[in-house]
Amino acid sequence: MKKILVVFFIVIISVYSLSAQSEAGAIWLLINPGARPAGMGEAGAAIADDAYASYWNPAGLGFLRGREVALTHTNWLPNLASDIYYEFVGYRHFVKNVGTLGGNLVLMNLGEQDRTDEYGNFLGTFSSYMMAITGSYGTALSRTSAIGINIKMIYQHLTDQGAGAELGKGTSTNFAFDVAYMKKQFLTKNLTFGATIANIGPKIAFIDVNQADPMPTNLKMGFNYTFGGEFNRVTIAYDVNKLLVASYPNRDIDGDERVGYYNENGHYVGAAGQYNKNGQLEAAHTDDWYFGMFSSWIDDWLLLYDSEADGIGKDVGDGKNQYGKKADEDGDTNDGSLMREIEKLNHNLGVEYWYSDLFAIRIGCIYDKTGKILMNGKWPVPTFGAGLRYAGLGLDFGYTAGEAGHPRANTMIFSLNMKF
Repeated sequence: MKKILVVFFIVIISVYSLSAQSEAGAIWLLINPGARPAGMGEAGAAIADDAYASYWNPAGLGFLRGREVALTHTNWLPNLASDIYYEFVGYRHFVKNVGTLGGNLVLMNLGEQDRTDEYGNFLGTFSSYMMAITGSYGTALSRTSAIGINIKMIYQHLTDQGAGAELGKGTSTNFAFDVAYMKKQFLTKNLTFGATIANIGPKIAFIDVNQADPMPTNLKMGFNYTFGGEFNRVTIAYDVNKLLVASYPNRDIDGDERVGYYNENGHYVGAAGQYNKNGQLEAAHTDDWYFGMFSSWIDDWLLLYDSEADGIGKDVGDGKNQYGKKADEDGDTNDGSLMREIEKLNHNLGVEYWYSDLFAIRIGCIYDKTGKILMNGKWPVPTFGAGLRYAGLGLDFGYTAGEAGHPRANTMIFSLNMKF
């Protein structure tokens, strides 16, 4: 299979599905399940009051009793392809004197693809898919606070073999974990705070281990304010997401008009070198997860670029560089800014109205500037939804609008919950 085909699938999942940030691999792990949160602008970190808590915030399991199964189905990116499906199955079970156990299974099916060689000759077909199996545990620390943890195995199958001289297969198996916290009656009686750091783990490699991508470690924080009485109840939820991945492009730090050419000890090794003569890493790279969780907050803020060597500040059209700033003329730029860090935050806002715990209507919006999930390039994308509950059975529907032609526009999500 041609290498470009593998890249194509990665683009589908990582660029269009969520945030257009090619900084991490397996971005599909951040696709949010559940039609209920889908109708509320994908906000749910501080709600997590059902079997979907194993994904949204496992700490929420600590407040739950009984057993429940949850299922989600959606045709993902309907404007891009008709055979990309996202499936989710979640479960929770309370164990006295232990806490609440749970977990989920996620399957991302990319359908059947044509296999070709490096010359474009047809070699047959193959299937591509990804899956993650998660075990969850949540326990209450008090009447108002709880903690939770997830441990997950992630398997990705893009193709069963490389092309030409490529070694290895287009598959990967990785492990990661999540940590979470939830606090009810936060500051006020009706306010709940929730936070989760998801997908903490080592880098992901397919054909070439030297080109491994970081795990999509993500910080999700949210608030949930609920008020009302027995027959009428309103919930307002807000989430903010930050991808905790620090990535750096090729940079001519020492200004010698080239990137690299030295090893980490400052010895000249030619074009294969990734460092400068001062031992500074100039080649494109990402930080390891344990460091990137902190450096990701400033990686785009403090960067210095030399445009003549790495081209970052050069004119790409209309007199502007790739970041929309005025193109550099003297060759030395500082394109880092605090605003770029702030623009990478994804915002989710939703409102839910329940009538007598039987019927719900929902509305929300998603604002993701980096991923271009916007209306007319600047406005949040609206979402809508509805739900029914009766005798332990729940049915939900969520809909994400969007500009015509956008891969995520007109996405419909269906969910089923069963308590027993």
